[in-house]
Amino acid sequence: MAADPTVREQDLDELLDMSKMTLATIRPRVPTGTERWMKYLGFPLGILAFLVIWSMPPLLGMPFAAQTSLAAFAMALIWWTAEPIPTYLTSIVLIVVLVLFNGWDEKAALGVLGLDVIWLNVMAFILSSMLVKTNLAKRIALRLIVSFGQRAHAILFAFLILQLGLAALIPATAARAVMTLPLMLVVSAMYGSTLDSPNRFGKVMMLQNLHSINTGSSAFVTGSTANLIAVAFIFGMVGHQVYYSDWLFANGPIVFLALLGSWWGLRNVIFRLPGEQRSPQVQGGIAKMREEYQKLGPMRAEEWRTIAIFGAVLLLWVTDKVHVPLMGFKISAVMAAAMGAVVAVSPRIGVLKWNEADIPWHLMLFSAGAYAGGLSLRDTGAARYVVDVLFQSLGITAELGFWPVYVIVIAVNMFSHVFFTSKTMRTLIMIPFVIAMAQQLGFPPLALALPAAFTIDWVNTVPINAKPNVIFFTTGQYSVLDSLKAGLFITTLGTALYVVAGMTWFRWLGIMDGVP
Repeated sequence: MAADPTVREQDLDELLDMSKMTLATIRPRVPTGTERWMKYLGFPLGILAFLVIWSMPPLLGMPFAAQTSLAAFAMALIWWTAEPIPTYLTSIVLIVVLVLFNGWDEKAALGVLGLDVIWLNVMAFILSSMLVKTNLAKRIALRLIVSFGQRAHAILFAFLILQLGLAALIPATAARAVMTLPLMLVVSAMYGSTLDSPNRFGKVMMLQNLHSINTGSSAFVTGSTANLIAVAFIFGMVGHQVYYSDWLFANGPIVFLALLGSWWGLRNVIFRLPGEQRSPQVQGGIAKMREEYQKLGPMRAEEWRTIAIFGAVLLLWVTDKVHVPLMGFKISAVMAAAMGAVVAVSPRIGVLKWNEADIPWHLMLFSAGAYAGGLSLRDTGAARYVVDVLFQSLGITAELGFWPVYVIVIAVNMFSHVFFTSKTMRTLIMIPFVIAMAQQLGFPPLALALPAAFTIDWVNTVPINAKPNVIFFTTGQYSVLDSLKAGLFITTLGTALYVVAGMTWFRWLGIMDGVP
């Protein structure tokens, strides 16, 4: 098959130069006509939403601070989606509005930049920069291409397995995103999707990996802090201990089926790949890639140091449960990453200089604003008011029966990520509410709470839903509407799988004991 001329004319070494594929050097994506209209209308709509909600009489019995937080978050949600101004600027505006309009305490609002999750992401970006600096990312990318890159479906499946493997080891989704992003960009370029001229393969590559990172976290109880919080609520309020193997055996098959659906559906249905994008577009094909791989020669000392630093951090993350028995104290995920980052930038033993670390501070500011909005909704009680009204409006009563209630709970929890940007916040609000509701209705709490907890990490719909979403969106390989279509596809598929599993697989495992 003939190679794409725009790719053929490029120098292969330039395509493989990952230092030019950092978040800091990516050019802004040209918006579509629909997105331009969203930008024009989004700004006044956001202000209007704030003024309408904020000026209403006491809404749903909310305190003034709760209503202010809800109004400010509604404005930010519209701006984050429509992007009339950059997402990081929206986050700063949100924090300012929360403080000036007495929606949240200034110290608390500014303190979100010091949250452990923000620090974890900063450290993760430093660590992942080692992959690019040492050419280890280039080596891994070429190895993947040589082994699986002859056909699009094979290389996409290889990334699916890679992301699932990382999800079992690394609880930080942003860390997984930045670790594998250089590989995705290079492989996309091999298939003709460059930063300047993206194509459908690049779109599918980014969105499938987004699904694999977010949804893949749901397969493991350690895949997300939110999962561990949900398990703690179930034990504390229901008295049922959910072990690592219980979670994996129940939810792992559903996650894998959903990711298989994403792997097949995105490239064949949602964004059907044309024939020329189903094989590499670089002139010379895989043989040329093999030559480039051989040119790298044997592993160099700095590559081995990178592997050692990563290995030490991963070991500390994976073995956190045995820190206290073995050492008498626990090293948190943040401190483990910070220790690795210190080594990475240390003279002589490290592999990076500080200015070589690709830290997108605009993303950190966006994250801080998202957490500020979410935490203010939680702390002021606004989120609980909204959830209460939502379930009441759906007419949930014992007379409705368990299975209709089960379907509603799964659907609401699955799609609540569209409005609540923090997985931790959603867990803190939704899981106790679901348990209390089940107890009030006389249904087995575990049968509703555990499947609801399985949905927490499915944050795939729009760029503001989670940090990996923002990271991948900045590559310019896909639009907000592309993300929406792909996200609705996998979340709808996941909802259907959980409904079917509730009536079959979960029954067999005993999760549905007590359900008629």
